[in-house]
Parts: sequence; C-alpha cells; structure tokens
Amino acid sequence: MLSSLWSATTMVPVNSGAAAAYRTLFVTVRRLVLGRRVTVRLDDGDLTLTVTRVDSRLDVHGLSVGQLTDVRVEVSDIRWQGGVLNNATLILHNVHVRPGAPPLVVAAPVEVTLEVPAPMVDDMFGRAAPRLAGGVGEDGVARIRFARRPRLGHVEVDVSVDGSTLWLQAHTVALGARRWRLPARTPAYPVRLPELAHGLTLTGVEFAPQVVRVTGTLPQWRAELDRKRLEDTVTGLSVGMVLNLTRLGRSR
Repeated sequence: MLSSLWSATTMVPVNSGAAAAYRTLFVTVRRLVLGRRVTVRLDDGDLTLTVTRVDSRLDVHGLSVGQLTDVRVEVSDIRWQGGVLNNATLILHNVHVRPGAPPLVVAAPVEVTLEVPAPMVDDMFGRAAPRLAGGVGEDGVARIRFARRPRLGHVEVDVSVDGSTLWLQAHTVALGARRWRLPARTPAYPVRLPELAHGLTLTGVEFAPQVVRVTGTLPQWRAELDRKRLEDTVTGLSVGMVLNLTRLGRSR
C-alpha cells in the first residue's frame, strides 16, 4: 500500500491508482486510531489523547489528484505538560498532497477548538492575576472573585476577542445575596494576548457549563510524507507505540 502511494505522490497524481492509494491510507490510519489512546511525541513534549472521530468526504475524482477536501478530527481526554483538556476538534480545510520528493501533505487553513475545564481556567487565571480567582460555573457564567475573600462577592463577565486583545466585559456585580446589573456603557478591560505558537490566531472565546471553549486558526499546516517516517507511523499505530512526530509537521 505504501509503495503504491509513494509511486503516486512522486509524480503528478492523476489516476485511479493514486485515488485507491490515498483512500487506503486514510481508511487504514482511521481504523488504527479511532477509539484508541494515542501518545504523540512532539518537539515540546508528549501529547496523550483518545481519538473519537476522523471524517472526510473521500471523493474519487478529488483523490485521483491528491485532494482529500476537509478532514475533521475530534479527540478527548487530552493530557499535555501536566494539563488536562476535555475535548478538541481540528478541521483541516483543503487537505491535499503536493507531489515531489518527498511529497507534502498540506492543509490551509486549520480550525482548532479546545474545551478548557474550569479547574485549569482557575489555575491559569490565578497565575496571571494572583490576587483574583476566576472560573466558570455549572450555569456557564464566568465569575471573578478576590482570591483571599471568595465569599465576599464576585463580578460576572463576558469575553470577546479583537485581534490580539481579549476584552473582559463586566455585566453583573454580586455581594452576598444581592446582585446589581451594570450599565451597558461600563468599560471593558483589555488583556493583551501573547504571540501564540506556530502562527495560531485566537478567533473566539465562549463560556459553557464548567468549560471555556477557545477557537483559533492556523493559516497553513504541512508535513513531509517521507516514506520511512510514514511507514514508521503506520507501524507504530499498529502496535501501539509512541509516535514520534517531532519536526514532522509545521505551520506557515
């Protein structure tokens, strides 16, 4: 299977053989990862997750020219650098193979959605502002309190993203059992975002019960389809080994 794929991708792939090779590779990888616990070795640490969904509309004509259209990947129970994320979704748009030696698989753009659980949000907020504590309740409302006097009261906030700035908009103040709705003209508080890795751009933040849902976009992702590394990846998935993807994929 890999031999036929390699032959197809080192030249302009316009034939039914290329379509069959791409389809076989996609179906094989999906079968090997779906529902399994996978550990991926990256440049900045091991990432462990469970793959819950891998989908693509595999059009025969598109596959014959190395075009997989969009690929959707959903994962859960993500553990990386001591943190735990509930779920993540990747939508790789316009996935295609550029022939060459070695060939490249390219996706542009890539949409990323992460669900960050409330305990991690509280920990991150505490590091950024030690005097304050922040979290998202079971009602999906974000609240900010004084860290040393959490029972005193809280401020309820909404959030929006504008370029590299996160805007916190307070809308309600609560002291004990009393609540006051703030006027719409209450100024929002800007939080300047650091530059994100690999050119990732934050596009949205929303609150849900006990989670913060963060969305972002990569302008492009690509990886070399080096034959040996491709064979090692498929073999690793077959036997449950750690996949070493350091320096394999990169964004542009």
